[in-house]
Amino acid sequence: MPSDSIARKLLIHASVARTIPGLGKKRSSPFKRIPGSIAAIGLLPLQTAAPRGNVLELPAHRPRNFVFTETSPHVRQRLIEDACTNLTLAWVSFTIAHLAGAIGSLFGTPLAGTALSIARHVVTSDAGLVVVWGVVITLFQQFFDQTPLVEAGSRNCSTSIKAIGSAALIVATGAYLSGVTVAPPAMFLLAALLNLALCSGGLAWTQSLKSRRNADRNAKNVLIVGAGELGREIADYLSDNQQQRLFKGFLDEDRQSDPRVLGKIDELAEIARTEFVDEIIVALPRQEELARTAIIEAVSNHLDVRIATNLLEPFVAHGPEPVPIMPLHEEPIPKFGLIGKRLMDLVIAGLCLLLLAPLLILIAAIIRMDSPGSAIYRAPRAGKKGRRFLCCKFRTMHSGADAAKEILRACNERQGATFKIANDPRITRVGRFLRRYSLDEWPQLWNVLAGDMSLVGPRPHPLDDYRRYGLQHLRRLDVTPGMTGLWQVTARQDPSFYKNMELDLQYIDQWSLWLDCTILARTLPAVLAGTGE
Repeated sequence: MPSDSIARKLLIHASVARTIPGLGKKRSSPFKRIPGSIAAIGLLPLQTAAPRGNVLELPAHRPRNFVFTETSPHVRQRLIEDACTNLTLAWVSFTIAHLAGAIGSLFGTPLAGTALSIARHVVTSDAGLVVVWGVVITLFQQFFDQTPLVEAGSRNCSTSIKAIGSAALIVATGAYLSGVTVAPPAMFLLAALLNLALCSGGLAWTQSLKSRRNADRNAKNVLIVGAGELGREIADYLSDNQQQRLFKGFLDEDRQSDPRVLGKIDELAEIARTEFVDEIIVALPRQEELARTAIIEAVSNHLDVRIATNLLEPFVAHGPEPVPIMPLHEEPIPKFGLIGKRLMDLVIAGLCLLLLAPLLILIAAIIRMDSPGSAIYRAPRAGKKGRRFLCCKFRTMHSGADAAKEILRACNERQGATFKIANDPRITRVGRFLRRYSLDEWPQLWNVLAGDMSLVGPRPHPLDDYRRYGLQHLRRLDVTPGMTGLWQVTARQDPSFYKNMELDLQYIDQWSLWLDCTILARTLPAVLAGTGE
């Protein structure tokens, strides 16, 4: 049987193209979540598909902009997030304003005690003002937001300025008319200015962070179905606005229509797995049958699906207004669970680095005395969705160890893509001890803080091992790699790559915060047992 047929069968029977952590085997049929089942794809115009030669091509005299609209649940979720953010900023702003007002009375009074009493005062006496302030700002933000259904990230500083200014005017006017003294005018004005500065600073920081990380780990990988005029315009727009989506290529029945065409629609599953695709955008005007086929295939592989409104109104001409790209199907993601996992990573990794700093310095000094070379070894690894990152470890091998790896590959004692041999001649005396108790892994706490790794997850493999993956193995890269994982605490001495893969996929399918906590608790006894290699 040809190798591509084997890969196809393994893909179909072993996994789907997109795996979402914690939802793998627990998910019901994806079609049950589409209103009216596949009938919802009736959003596409029920017209006879035109032959390819008669496909409506939109005029190319002026490039258009596109906007990605949100679903109602996402809008409600964003509203709750905005309210929580505004309440927090209001509390911080009034606390700082109270503190500034009390500076004149600080002489002879402990600063810490004064700050604590002010914070307590804001929580108690000013609680009503803080709540009203935060809620009014949130309402004005929604009022001034001209595109409330557009995905998060579109709000600018002008919206915040108008919202906070209007809220200050409304609250001050209401207090004056009612005769209620909410705060001294100077302190109230200072709190408003602080709130504006914090809000604007947060927006600016977020935008700068996104601009520095065009292809960051949170961006969605996108395939566009249809390489016609509309599809190419969307691709150009995504290439120029890579903050939330990364264009990976086209799917089209005509492979010669564009060099970026990766394959045909019936190859969607394989291409989506290879490119770690999260979402498809259907851009096939007047080709309804192909569009339906692509949508059904994408939904069955748990991919998000969006359609250009030109599919609904194929005769809309170019205009000044952006063209909406509407969501047709979205996979549920355990967002709050993943946020909790990230918070746990930050807290534990930060505390460990702080507490272990003296020991880390001592280990680095011993490594330098034992053999020439840097104490820290940085090597490229395959991270989430196959993205490369530099993994930090204490150096446990002599210089030039990477070059000698291919020479020793014939002695590999591991089955599958990974490489490991007993009594590896490249390992130093100190390095053997560090590996035995996994002390060489501790610098990876920096990778955890940076977000390239998590405390718990599949181990990141070297790039040469990653290149030896089969198509069905790529699924383990759907999640952020970890310092420890299910394999490390259950089958650390098992040399089989396939057993390692089985446990990694089991972790992905059954992920939960409790499972992470359990693995972390079992990691310490495994490390103290000295079973590392």
